[in-house]
Amino acid sequence: MADNNIETTGMLGWVDHRFPLTKMIREHMTEYYAPKNFNFWYFFGSLALLVLVIQIVSGIFLVMNYKPDAAMAFDSVEYIMREVPGGWFIRYMHSTGASMFFVVIYLHMLRGLFYGSYRKPRELVWVFGVAIFLALMGEAFMGYLLPWGQMSYWGAQVIVNLFSTIPFVGPDLAIWIRGDYVVSDATLNRFFAFHVIAIPLVLIGLIVAHILALHEVGSNNPDGVEIKQGPKDKYGRPLDGIPFHPYYTVHDIVGVAGFLIIFAAIIFFTPEMGGFFLEYNNFLPANQLQTPPHIAPVWYFTPFYTMLRATTSDFTWVLSAGALIAAIVLFAKGRLSGIWKFLTPAILIVVAVLMKTLDAKFWGVMTMGGAVVILFFLPWLDHSPVKSIRYRPNWHKVLYGIFIVDFLVLAWLGTQEVNPTNTIIGQICSAIYLSFFLLMPVWSRLGTFRPVPDRVVFHPHH
Repeated sequence: MADNNIETTGMLGWVDHRFPLTKMIREHMTEYYAPKNFNFWYFFGSLALLVLVIQIVSGIFLVMNYKPDAAMAFDSVEYIMREVPGGWFIRYMHSTGASMFFVVIYLHMLRGLFYGSYRKPRELVWVFGVAIFLALMGEAFMGYLLPWGQMSYWGAQVIVNLFSTIPFVGPDLAIWIRGDYVVSDATLNRFFAFHVIAIPLVLIGLIVAHILALHEVGSNNPDGVEIKQGPKDKYGRPLDGIPFHPYYTVHDIVGVAGFLIIFAAIIFFTPEMGGFFLEYNNFLPANQLQTPPHIAPVWYFTPFYTMLRATTSDFTWVLSAGALIAAIVLFAKGRLSGIWKFLTPAILIVVAVLMKTLDAKFWGVMTMGGAVVILFFLPWLDHSPVKSIRYRPNWHKVLYGIFIVDFLVLAWLGTQEVNPTNTIIGQICSAIYLSFFLLMPVWSRLGTFRPVPDRVVFHPHH
């Protein structure tokens, strides 16, 4: 039934009495009040939705001509590139879109880190967001095998083999994922099903939950001020907010235009991006008898891949010592409370015992997975009295800068061949990445914080 305060007639009125179209537009667009001080960092949420649409539409057209068969997959991709009218454009749009999706998502998450968008009351918004990130990683990994090129095949072989390191169930789990003892036609078929149907459904559900949770609690802003708790007009609308539509829909069009210019330039002039978006080995058909000299995942996985490679037998002891020191510091500072006072020592003892029995490959997988999973706990790791980086001590900003550089170095190392120097640098960078989060309950509280204004700091354009 239409909302009592909405008077609609004609076709729209007919729809409103049967489906809450106008009500949804009001709640999520025209009467959803967002802070008036959004800056360019807030482009990336809408850009992520744009890239999702691009990937779905381009993927539908690719599926029309793709053959999920080990004997024909590579040739079908070549057929799309050479024979299908506009096929090269659709294929490059999809491959470029995959990389640009992660560029946008990484920047979107970085904005959340800068402005404390994971803090109360947005913990669930952040948790849904990290779940979306994990689903995207799964979607990208499954899709990476489909061209059935050399790097697709051997990359999937290496990654799936990592599951075999899990104690007791690992070898059987790896066989179950592949559907065979090696990556084969069975693997291609199930990865195709997951990439085209299963994971997109999960992804869309998580995105809807993410947006609904965001609109329930309201958007954060660069000052970290809750506009819902601030002054309101006589209609109960926050004075520091403006309707999302038309103000931010027009605002986001600027970001969309800039993004599409960059996106088109990559597609038309450098779709391979020097081998970072599309590796040269992937233009060769998969060959089970010829291993590429250097196997590496696509760039957006390389930071975590570096952590996997950096976890040697010696480094596992460094990690365990670091975890022990972090636990001692947290305990001494009173940051462990309730059941964690008892669980943490027990967990450390169990880990120490397991380190005697499990090899470094398993701990590399655990380090790589833990580097992503720890993001789920960010709302409870940050104990800073303020949300936004604007009002934190300057040395906090230096820490954020070190973290960003560290992440970029990890990403670059993942594209390089293994050697003793790169391994040591990777170990140092891995330790910095993990320390940033594990010690956050301590360092996030330290320093002199500037007072947060009662209302958002906003300078209108003239």
